[in-house]
Amino acid sequence: MPIRYSYSEIKKSTKGFKDKLGEGGYGTVYKGKLQSGLLVAIKMLGKSKANGQEFISEVATIGRIHHTNVVQLIGFCAEGPKRALIYEFMPNDFSWSGSWDWDIYIKGCDMQILHFDIKPHNILLDENFTPKISDFGLAKLYPADDSIASLTTARGTLGYMAPELFYKNIGGASYKADVYSFGMLLMEMASRRKNFIELGDHSSKFYFPTWIYDQFREGNDIEMEDATEEEKKIVKKMILVALWCIQMKPVDRPSMNRVVEMLEGEVECLQMPSKPFLSSSLERLVGDVGDNSNSTCSSIQSSESSQSTQL
Repeated sequence: MPIRYSYSEIKKSTKGFKDKLGEGGYGTVYKGKLQSGLLVAIKMLGKSKANGQEFISEVATIGRIHHTNVVQLIGFCAEGPKRALIYEFMPNDFSWSGSWDWDIYIKGCDMQILHFDIKPHNILLDENFTPKISDFGLAKLYPADDSIASLTTARGTLGYMAPELFYKNIGGASYKADVYSFGMLLMEMASRRKNFIELGDHSSKFYFPTWIYDQFREGNDIEMEDATEEEKKIVKKMILVALWCIQMKPVDRPSMNRVVEMLEGEVECLQMPSKPFLSSSLERLVGDVGDNSNSTCSSIQSSESSQSTQL
């Protein structure tokens, strides 16, 4: 179980919050050193979120997870309005290379965990460059025998959020939402681009998956100069799998187990999926936040019909 620390201990371990590692929608992260000598990353929650459900959710969720690809929660602070989460320190930034055993749909537990915010910013690397998932502030627990989770608001980061999180008629929230986010991440890795595209003198923004799909269908290599034939096959496989992961309807997306099988299999065995489709207004919404891919949403209202079309 995570250990509870006082605010004075937190302040001392960070040397007065001297070494800032980063900042997100739910707080600022500092490097610290516990009395035992262990290096840690301490996430101080912002004042507006200090008493929110995000803190309780993250402590309750990640505190019970022990997985090689999940950042370990070591302790926390809950002293008046002061709230902090103490994690094992990850010395390396996320890179677009490497391989990992990604099974966000955690098995062997009585409860399933939906992360709802899979993105590059939340993938950290330890000293051996082992990827670890962090930031469970938006995560939700639900029974393993339930296929659909109940949500009152959309949650996640624009550009990585599954459409069913704000277009309710597409399908209920399930682990397939994390599959969608993983697909966007995988597509970024394959194309070595962020999930928005700016083209032309007027910097017009295009829906990223549509651009990738069109380029791929036309047989255009996506910035693959000097790539070997084997490397091109790997990129092709990654893009095909990513396109399956980001299908509009959750039912059309593969499970993470199937995703692993597809990535480990031969590219010749993969079929071209349907073109991912979003309404024009949603494409504009995604484009408008392309320059700020860490903008986290807790609620999005949509006035459009959620009827989808496969192209």
